[in-house]
Amino acid sequence: MSTVTSTVTTEIVVVGGGPAGLTAAIALAAAGVETTLVAKPPAAADYRTTALLAGSVTALETLGAWARCAAHAAPLRTIRIVDDTARLLRAPEVCFEAREIGLDAFGQNIENRFLLAALQARARELAALTVIDDEADTIALDDDGVTVSCRQGARVSARLAIAADGRQSRCRAAAGIETVTRDYPQSAITCNLRHRRSHHDTSTEFHTAHGPFTLVPLAGLRSSLVFVIDPDEAPRLAALPDAELAIEVERRSHAILGKIEVEPGRGVFPLRVATAKRLGARRVALVGEAAHVIPPIGAQGLNLGLRDAATIAEIAADARREGGDVGAAGVTERYGRMRRTDVTSRTLAVDLLNRSLLSDFLPVQAARGLGLFLLDRVSPLRRAAMREGVLPRASQPRLMRGESL
Repeated sequence: MSTVTSTVTTEIVVVGGGPAGLTAAIALAAAGVETTLVAKPPAAADYRTTALLAGSVTALETLGAWARCAAHAAPLRTIRIVDDTARLLRAPEVCFEAREIGLDAFGQNIENRFLLAALQARARELAALTVIDDEADTIALDDDGVTVSCRQGARVSARLAIAADGRQSRCRAAAGIETVTRDYPQSAITCNLRHRRSHHDTSTEFHTAHGPFTLVPLAGLRSSLVFVIDPDEAPRLAALPDAELAIEVERRSHAILGKIEVEPGRGVFPLRVATAKRLGARRVALVGEAAHVIPPIGAQGLNLGLRDAATIAEIAADARREGGDVGAAGVTERYGRMRRTDVTSRTLAVDLLNRSLLSDFLPVQAARGLGLFLLDRVSPLRRAAMREGVLPRASQPRLMRGESL
């Protein structure tokens, strides 16, 4: 890896240095594709966490990044769903065990700061990867290529731009790709916790009338919390002192983890779903939140983004080996076709689950309860749902199968 501030000509430019952008850049450079990453270092520590599903962990292992952060991760061996709505029709409690489908764990939960540090360390080892520590200012597209101009003066000319620059993506706007967006009447509070009792590698999701209240294991006697609530209640809860918020978490979790201590680094944000109408066009391929935004339910968001990154890296590396143009319309169109089903199905599943929690319509509550009852009682159905949730058969790029590009 080299760092520059002048003009760079490269095959592919990746804009955005989050996990999806870093994964795409590392995968391409490891496959010998000359790649430039334009990414401004984060201004503050990222205390958020990510539940990486098994396929994502396999991809990071294949890229040589996972060993650098594995010690900071906690396995997710059991997923427990508890109906805490207090409604007339309540679903049964359901537990999913990874061993039922031959896995040691569904995945690993890790703080983003450790994941990013591991990816950045791996990136520094790759000769085919150039890094510009700056923010993209303007993106110009034409029939022959892409030019990214950075705030501090560097310019990058490439055949393909991989847009990993988030939900307000400049690359997406430059390509003229529109999004379909819908806001939910919900907000989420996120934070990390210390607690007295062991989580036993179990992620517990309490389904409430305002959305999920989810405790996900971290290494040691620690867990991350995603607390979905009514937006009118969010400011009050977010402003509580640590000790008072800890009492509220203990109450809402029915004290399953014992006494709670809230760690620094809370986040509060409104929930929405947004999907790009096209995932690739005009020499731009969208990955991560530039392509799709979904609520933090079911550990789907970043895992979708990593599958995006692995897929576009695979398609572009194949095109280069065949002597083709890595930014040609056929490349971005193929990428869009390969990712559309996965993105659409995951977004729909999360949307249906979330809406079923918010609905007071008895038939909807009954259907949700019946679905969980069947998952609890019908073993083949439960195992099929677990396999598809963790390792979707229709959208496993080579990296997720442990194969190098």
